[in-house]
Amino acid sequence: MGNRAELGTFLRSRRARLKPEDAGLRQYGERRRVPGLRREELAQLAGVSVDYYVRFEQGRAENVSDTVIDAVATALRLDQFERQHLLHLVRPDHTGARPAQQVRPGLRRLLDSMPDTPAFVLGRRTDILAWNELFAALLTVDLDALPPAQRNKTWLAFCHPVVRERYVNWERKAADLVAQLRMDLGRHQCDPEFHDFLTRISAESADFRRHWEAQEVREKSHGGYHLRHPAAGEFTLAYESLLLPDDPDQSLVVYTAEPGSPSEAALRIVNSLVSTTS
Repeated sequence: MGNRAELGTFLRSRRARLKPEDAGLRQYGERRRVPGLRREELAQLAGVSVDYYVRFEQGRAENVSDTVIDAVATALRLDQFERQHLLHLVRPDHTGARPAQQVRPGLRRLLDSMPDTPAFVLGRRTDILAWNELFAALLTVDLDALPPAQRNKTWLAFCHPVVRERYVNWERKAADLVAQLRMDLGRHQCDPEFHDFLTRISAESADFRRHWEAQEVREKSHGGYHLRHPAAGEFTLAYESLLLPDDPDQSLVVYTAEPGSPSEAALRIVNSLVSTTS
């Protein structure tokens, strides 16, 4: 089994959000000391013994079958990302420290070939591995001047006041980043650099600790954010996150504006600032 504390906390958080009546269980008016489903109720729904489920939640059950994992996930009504995260927690990749993340030269040239489109390469732990000038201009931050440890989407959103101000709905952005970060942790539970990062950002940001406690997990493949820029005002950009076929830990993230929209006009204003300073 993997990180026992992480597994137990995740499962308890998912039991807590389910009411017995939501799961088709009858209540008899008794007062409940904890919110959500009890362990024995979850075991009943999953078709396993209470003792076995307790050992499963505590990370003490060995050689857990796909059938049991699926039964627990179904009983907890996990979505596709939560199911994948549960599987990662139960069957971790025991690889420890990972090699330094590298971006292929061809990918860097691709970023530079899109001067009118904000784009960057996202790596493990939401590290920003490479970017073009327009993406940095959206953040209004000189990424080159930052220490490598701070070139990280999550750290910037929580700990850099200028970047935090760029997001009109900061709480939504924060929740998305933390959910993505936790999903990534499931894949890299044994990476000491990952845990060092979590220790650092937890010490610096109470908001991060608050979002981290929510135990949310999601992959981000596409969507949009409402941004603000000191020169262009407020506007909305869509993004597409494209997983690189030769490196599952890296993705190319590209922002676009709807043609002919006020957001496209705002993006042109930001781009003009890049041209002026280049």
